[in-house]
Amino acid sequence: MYRLIINIIVTLLIPILLTGQMVPFRPGEKIHYNINYGPILAGNATLEINTDTLNLKDVWHASLSARTTGITDALFKVRDTYACYVEPETGLPLKSIRDIQEGRYTKYNVVLFDHTTRKDSAILMSDLTGKHITVAGIHDIISCFYHFRKQYLSNVTKFKKGDMITIITWFTDELYPIRLRYAGTEDVRTRFGKIRCMKFNPVTETGRLFKTEEDMSIWFSDDPNVVPVKIRFEIFVGAFTVEAVSFEGLAN
Repeated sequence: MYRLIINIIVTLLIPILLTGQMVPFRPGEKIHYNINYGPILAGNATLEINTDTLNLKDVWHASLSARTTGITDALFKVRDTYACYVEPETGLPLKSIRDIQEGRYTKYNVVLFDHTTRKDSAILMSDLTGKHITVAGIHDIISCFYHFRKQYLSNVTKFKKGDMITIITWFTDELYPIRLRYAGTEDVRTRFGKIRCMKFNPVTETGRLFKTEEDMSIWFSDDPNVVPVKIRFEIFVGAFTVEAVSFEGLAN
């Protein structure tokens, strides 16, 4: 079950970089989170973006790492890392890495993205499932998150309650549409004090974990940085929260 929970966090934190607009993040940004199950600290996560090189080109390297702590670590050890190399001018992914270690389950997957060979589609090459032809402008799960902050949250004044944003991503070697419904603004209590936030309800799949399509919420700071401050989701076994505990290298 913890593996499913980590996947949910990644997927949402789991939603980069187009020219011509002020970017709400920059290389060097790092955000640390605590993952709580009720009053219990179950794990922590770090989301960061830095400069790097790929095939002799300057790129941005974004990553999310998550791990269990305390009693949760003793019962079910998790060491997960999701990484993406992003083309700074377009914000599109060039290479994604999924490195999963959860109990006895392990998986390592590299996917290469070709956005230029075909004008009407993208070519993906997975080291586990081979070649895929998919929609043009597709994101991976990490680049999607930065793209959402840059391209959508910078224009949040255009949103009305109930508006839906859909971003097509490639996740676990298949098409994965991410849909987020705008729910307005709220004040969120944090260790830094109250933060005015924009709230989104990602549409969740009912069944194994969720009772309704709105059992999850994510809050982004309503300021030029639009950082993810908090995530909360209700599942059959209780409520989990992911809360930011420190920020480094903010752009604004």
